[in-house]
Amino acid sequence: MKLIRETITRIMKTVMARRKTALVLGAAIFLTVVSFWHYAVSPVNPPLEKKIVDIPKGSGFIRITEILDDAGLVKNRPFFWVLALVRGATRLIKAGEYEFIGAMSPATIIAKLLKGDIKSYAVTLPEDITVSEMADRLVAFRLIDEKAFMALATDKTFLRSLGIEADSIEGYLFPDTYLLDRSMTTEEILRILVKQFWQEITPGMIMRAEAMGFTLNEWVTLASIIGKESGNKEEKPLISAVFHNRLKLGMKLQSDPTAVYGLEKNGVPVKTVLRSHLTANRPHNTYRITGLPPGPIANPGIDSLSAALQPASVDYLYFVATNSGIHHFSSTLAAHNRAVSKYQINKQKK
Repeated sequence: MKLIRETITRIMKTVMARRKTALVLGAAIFLTVVSFWHYAVSPVNPPLEKKIVDIPKGSGFIRITEILDDAGLVKNRPFFWVLALVRGATRLIKAGEYEFIGAMSPATIIAKLLKGDIKSYAVTLPEDITVSEMADRLVAFRLIDEKAFMALATDKTFLRSLGIEADSIEGYLFPDTYLLDRSMTTEEILRILVKQFWQEITPGMIMRAEAMGFTLNEWVTLASIIGKESGNKEEKPLISAVFHNRLKLGMKLQSDPTAVYGLEKNGVPVKTVLRSHLTANRPHNTYRITGLPPGPIANPGIDSLSAALQPASVDYLYFVATNSGIHHFSSTLAAHNRAVSKYQINKQKK
């Protein structure tokens, strides 16, 4: 009997010990689950304001966790890893620049990473600025490598891949406001800008240019000159008419912006066009050459492209800037000279 009682006692102690262990383990698991849930849904770092985090291309999940932790956005790496595993995020995070705040929970942070909600920049590229000026604007947002941008701008193999049969990308970067992000390569951004050009022009416009005797590049070149001469949509068809009339008569276009293009292209700003600019031997200078220059001098918008194809039905051959931001047009040199005396006494004649 004694042996039986001792055996029963040992069994009871074992059962009690196992129950105690199970209770302790269950309590530990419960507390871990509660802690994990609390971690997943609570702000990761409330005092932390806006934080920009860059996830480089090719980064593994461990490295990504390190970057986020260094930015104060993880706090508990094991919990963060488990949460990422549960969400299937360890192999699906897109590289790029992200914007976080400390009030976000780890679950929200991982959801943002999974979504690829990369920080983008609204970059406005105005009409009638040059490739160099566009590069400057994109560099200011740290979106491109300037040397790579300018090299690609004249890379004929790259240009042909974009459908551009010209020596430069000048004229084919469509002016617009773009949402761009720093995960994009310089080449990708250039392709986006040129793609917009091809979306804006229509087959009908190309056919009309050909019917008027212009190649695509000549049409864009003329449009770029019109755009540089005037930002006024209403008078662009008149500017266009002057140049069309001059081309038909074999007259030099004598456009000031073409005379300084070589300087501006190389980053030398020109505030005032001087006689020395007009007489300079530069390939785009229409005071020296007859006909259109060898390529565009800027990137025209749709108004200038349309005006180049639809000149006004007038016989004007000259124009001069007035004091009111528009131009005065003339059909004869004598009338033009009078207008110059009236509006631009000490300035160069058109």
